[in-house]
Amino acid sequence: MSLVFPHTFVPWFRAVAPYIHAYRGETFVVGMTGELIAAGKLNSFVQDLAIMHAMGIKIVLVHGFRPQVNEQLAAKGQQSRYSQGMRITDAVALDCAQEAAGQLRFEIEAAFSQGLPNTPMANSTVRVVSGNFLTARPVGIVDGVDFQHSGVVRRVDSAAIQRAIDSGAIVLMSPFGFSPTGEAFNLTMEDVATATAIALQADKLLFMTEVAGVRENQDDPDSAIDTELALADAKRMLAKLPRPTQPTDVAFYLQYCVRACEAGVERSHILPFAVDGALLQEVYTHDGIGTMVVDEKLESLREATPDDIGSLIALIEPFERDGTLVKRDRTEIERDIELYTVIEHDGVIFGCAALHPYLEARTGEMAALTVSSAVQGQGDGERILKRIEQRAKAQGLSSIFVLTTRTMHWFIKRGFQPVDPDWLPEERKRKYNWDRRSQVLVKKLA
Repeated sequence: MSLVFPHTFVPWFRAVAPYIHAYRGETFVVGMTGELIAAGKLNSFVQDLAIMHAMGIKIVLVHGFRPQVNEQLAAKGQQSRYSQGMRITDAVALDCAQEAAGQLRFEIEAAFSQGLPNTPMANSTVRVVSGNFLTARPVGIVDGVDFQHSGVVRRVDSAAIQRAIDSGAIVLMSPFGFSPTGEAFNLTMEDVATATAIALQADKLLFMTEVAGVRENQDDPDSAIDTELALADAKRMLAKLPRPTQPTDVAFYLQYCVRACEAGVERSHILPFAVDGALLQEVYTHDGIGTMVVDEKLESLREATPDDIGSLIALIEPFERDGTLVKRDRTEIERDIELYTVIEHDGVIFGCAALHPYLEARTGEMAALTVSSAVQGQGDGERILKRIEQRAKAQGLSSIFVLTTRTMHWFIKRGFQPVDPDWLPEERKRKYNWDRRSQVLVKKLA
């Protein structure tokens, strides 16, 4: 174990570091279903929230209580009544909701207070703040159904919440709101979390749910989860789906994600609470887990800037050490930074390549094509190659070439042809390392 552990832990921790830096000081609103608590997942989930909080993320936690209210009603011999996916809250249901909310708030605060040695909560100091941050209004009568004491969010006291999270506290919100006259309304966790994220202009809205996410093929329950949905695609999907009537319907959480992104929340997520550590996986890994809705694709290709020099060096170094790439002088990278194209995901650079033009020969060298080992096999190399080809065409070049010792077959599969080193432009031929014996591969540009 002592031999294996450093070799797994150290690379993992280094891979997590960019996300720790990226999210420090950002605001996340987390919506937690009552089913998560009923499934016995509260303590481990709270530990994950405490870890994120310790790493500088500002957290607002909104809890649901659907199964707990149903249990209270059943104990009183009453039935739970729903319409259009929303609870019809009569006087008895309102009493049950208030009892359930009080009990859950106690359990959640107790979970954050644990500090047992040798647990993630050891030595943690997490303050939890609650309050009447919401003003609500009644749902009223919809399609002939009187929802009685069920309500929707009218206003969120974002200034008070902001003061609390800026002071270092986690804000805990129950799905209850009050009218200016003091009347209480039973709200939905989803509505409260979404309205709060919009009011705070949070960086993320995350729902911990009963579902694994949105599947790529809605007709196949075993199809893969679509880990990233552009807002436009999510809206088109939502328009084709039937109106949701229960949380397991595809459109149920998706509608709130779309609403949040349309109102300025950059990213909204549907995550499965059944997967241990799902929240940490989503926030601190490249591909995450569950489905993320974004206003635009987070993965982008762009030209490098001087601010990227440190990231490029860190990306290239491992491949220089194992001999895949020729070692480059750092001043050379700084000098040629405008020649580089990078691919980044959520602010982290995972791939790069440079295009060195030889205008007289109407060709250019693609050099330092690198994709992080953490994301290889996902097509990033091809996307970078296409962008390099576009840049070459824009400069009037008729071909591009590469020099490689290990990746010859990858390039041949993508239209490159081997040639003799004498084919190289004179200027490049003078710098050719005959001892390295690199293969020269050329691709003609249409």
